[in-house]
Amino acid sequence: MDGAGEWRREVLFPAEDPIRRLLQPYGWPLLHSPETSRRKLLQTPGAAVPFSPLKVVSNGKPCILFRSRKLAIRYQNSSLVDLTERTFSAENPVDTKGSVCTKDKATLVMKFGDVEDLRGLSIRIQMSSTFYESAGQTWFSVDSVSLHYNWSQEARFNVTEVYAPSTSSYHCQHVSSLQRYDTLLLPSSASDNARHWHVTFTDFQIQAFNVASGKFAPASDCATFFTPAILMGLITSLILLLVLAYALHMVIHLKHIDHYDEHKTTVYFPRSPEQAEPCSVANVTEKNTL
Repeated sequence: MDGAGEWRREVLFPAEDPIRRLLQPYGWPLLHSPETSRRKLLQTPGAAVPFSPLKVVSNGKPCILFRSRKLAIRYQNSSLVDLTERTFSAENPVDTKGSVCTKDKATLVMKFGDVEDLRGLSIRIQMSSTFYESAGQTWFSVDSVSLHYNWSQEARFNVTEVYAPSTSSYHCQHVSSLQRYDTLLLPSSASDNARHWHVTFTDFQIQAFNVASGKFAPASDCATFFTPAILMGLITSLILLLVLAYALHMVIHLKHIDHYDEHKTTVYFPRSPEQAEPCSVANVTEKNTL
């Protein structure tokens, strides 16, 4: 083998390990060679691209846009059912027949069919549009989320605080029936089947009534200003301000004492008897002379 061949061999296989030495005479493939591992690593697919929004078209125009990074449901202690792929798959999106768009009402119907032990599963999101004279603006809100399963059973959740101006979309990191996510989905009644279900929309975004160009309008987010982290920061800042104010008060008080010492009157010290006696004798002599 010439010098170029030796150099190429050293570059491709810099370290001759015992496994390579044992397998090479038998012609066995080197499944874990450095080059093979490196090539697989470079060809690893990147992060999944977010799903495109689900669109409902009425009279040739989109009237509802819906997107969620994850849509999961669970019945009591049974396993979690992830419906994300079934909902937003580009090849086979969920059936939205039955969805309705009117001037002030909209219903998004997603029919999944048979999913594990559930028969005829479908999810309905009902929305409404209302004009408020005090604000001089129209707002849309999500009123309820319903699960229909086994052809005749229903679990209905009332939705709280999910609303946005009609010219905007609504976005929230979690719209869920779980308490750790602020419980925006509440069972419609104490006897409703919804109390047995857990429903969570992750990275939830929806818009109805004023959809332009098939794209979401700027989102009105559900995040509030006074989050737990912000409240803790405000409390800590208040404590630090109180400590600083007390420290400044003490410093000012110390400066006031120094200022008082500088303007004190002269202190006279009494003389000792030895120093005072000659003066008294001189005074007596002067009186006798007179």
